[in-house]
Amino acid sequence: MTYNGWTNYETWRVNLEIFNGTNLWEDVTAEFCQDLVEQHIEQESKGLAFGYAMSFLENVNWHEIADSLKRDYEDA
Repeated sequence: MTYNGWTNYETWRVNLEIFNGTNLWEDVTAEFCQDLVEQHIEQESKGLAFGYAMSFLENVNWHEIADSLKRDYEDA
């Protein structure tokens, strides 16, 4: 099942909340995107909220986000 043209809700939401409008990276990787978001979650969340946030991130298609960022960069 897809959500708004993305693999799933989690991928759409992370892209919308964290990366939307960003076209700064030419060589972005899925691993970089995941690390960036996980570091942000570690800094901003504690306890139960941290656990829920990390669980949410397990379903994100990081490759799809990285590919989208590359296309946005090329189109800018």
